[in-house]
Amino acid sequence: MSRRFTPKVVTANDLLDGDAVWLTEDDRWTRRMCEAELIEDEAHAQLRLLAAESQGNIVVGAYLVDAKAGENGPEPTHFREAFRTRGPSNYAHGKQVEAA
Repeated sequence: MSRRFTPKVVTANDLLDGDAVWLTEDDRWTRRMCEAELIEDEAHAQLRLLAAESQGNIVVGAYLVDAKAGENGPEPTHFREAFRTRGPSNYAHGKQVEAA
């Protein structure tokens, strides 16, 4: 019996500022997970991860993370990724200021 593939998004950290970023369908890096490409095919997910890993001049630490389809795009399924969407927690700047 084969296991069912869980949808994924490709995430990494921006090389210059360390912010969490997600790969979009049109090969851009965005700081908003809801704009990321939701990948529902395992082979395609691996290809997208390889493409992300080849962009070492832009991002570091690319990996696949579970996600689900939401009303406005992909949403995290794990608290760690939900935390990453909100930005650094040590002081209000970046995503935290934008959300206020």
